[in-house]
Amino acid sequence: MLVRFTTKAYADITMFGDIALAMLKMMGHSTTVPGAILAEDVPRALNRLTAAIAEEKALPPKENKGEDEPGVSVAHRALPLIQLLTAAAEKNCHVMWE
Repeated sequence: MLVRFTTKAYADITMFGDIALAMLKMMGHSTTVPGAILAEDVPRALNRLTAAIAEEKALPPKENKGEDEPGVSVAHRALPLIQLLTAAAEKNCHVMWE
């Protein structure tokens, strides 16, 4: 499954479903797809997401046993969504996903 995040303030962001659902949980929202965040709630969702990412960064790194390539961190995966939420907060726009 793919989840697409949209807002009038930024380009659409598409994520793999498991990553998108994890990001939604970090923002304090249910994992219901489709869904939306009202413009006035976007700054709070952004703060929750960035706080959760900061907590994750503080944890010791996980070892990728048996994998040749290092995994992609949650912080790197979240960056496009953080940029989308930041733009939506600045322009007071809703954020939707489907």
